[in-house]
Amino acid sequence: MPHAPPLGALLRRYAAGSPLDCAPVDQGLLNRGYRLRTTRGRYFLKHHFDPDTADEASIVRQHRATQRLADLGVPVAPPLPGRDGRTVAVVGGHAYALHPWIDGRHRHGAQLTPGECARLGALLGVVHASLERVMPAHARARAAPPESVAPADTFAVIDDLLARVRRHRPADSFDELARHRLLERRALLERNADRRPPRGGPAGWVHGDFHPFNLLYRDDAPAAIVDWDRLGVQPRAEEAVRAAAIFFVLPGGTLDLPKARAYARAYRRAAGATPSELAAAVHRVWWERLNDFWMLRWHYERGDTRADPQFPAASALAVWWTREYDAVCDAFTL
Repeated sequence: MPHAPPLGALLRRYAAGSPLDCAPVDQGLLNRGYRLRTTRGRYFLKHHFDPDTADEASIVRQHRATQRLADLGVPVAPPLPGRDGRTVAVVGGHAYALHPWIDGRHRHGAQLTPGECARLGALLGVVHASLERVMPAHARARAAPPESVAPADTFAVIDDLLARVRRHRPADSFDELARHRLLERRALLERNADRRPPRGGPAGWVHGDFHPFNLLYRDDAPAAIVDWDRLGVQPRAEEAVRAAAIFFVLPGGTLDLPKARAYARAYRRAAGATPSELAAAVHRVWWERLNDFWMLRWHYERGDTRADPQFPAASALAVWWTREYDAVCDAFTL
């Protein structure tokens, strides 16, 4: 088993019995998690290894936030305390946390009815409103809205990636699509360079990575929002738009706008967000998508191909969104 966790040393820190079976959970791109069965029950063992979020103070903050959200009735799965009362176990320089196992499945937007899309939007709105209640206000007050990407910086990234595509041997169909999308995106940016948005809107505490692989359903109801590694202060409405662009993207690179509309209306009601706040968020996330090449950077700079299956739809979405900008904006604001 790759990256096998030190089960003996870990379980001695918990009243969780002796290990019977441990298998990696293979969904998700950035996490290492394990389905663990012991003589006391079933658990999810998380290895916090992302260097951006794996410091113990950040993990403890996440854990406290999820416990407070659970106390408010938000569907989450807070970690279990060890024998010493701590929720983070550091073994061999690595940080781990033990969570109850949640039976459930991931569902994408295509699997949701319009009513379930509204329920999804309301859930994210409740998360944002609840985080405002349980997280420190001073961090929100200090947060500076992020600045949008400058086109000149993106042109430099495009040129570098095009050079990497040319050098890749043997050339394959992914290289062909990457080259096409890079040239297409450069032309789109040249035509839209004057539409660069200002700094972000009202900031608040957000989950930071709300997408289908971080939400478990039991039957038709959300059972648990998981993976709070990116918990932080960001423009809230942008998380709502960013999540919709993942949940409701169709294979051809378009958005299911009727479902996005049901979702956005429910989000606005639950979060107390205004249509103008969502309109500004749509503009910023559109610009973000127009300037973002993380999947290609993973592929060509890191040699990491895990995101490759997402690239065709995600890269087509930026083009379609530019063409249908007004319709997308209407779906989030009307």
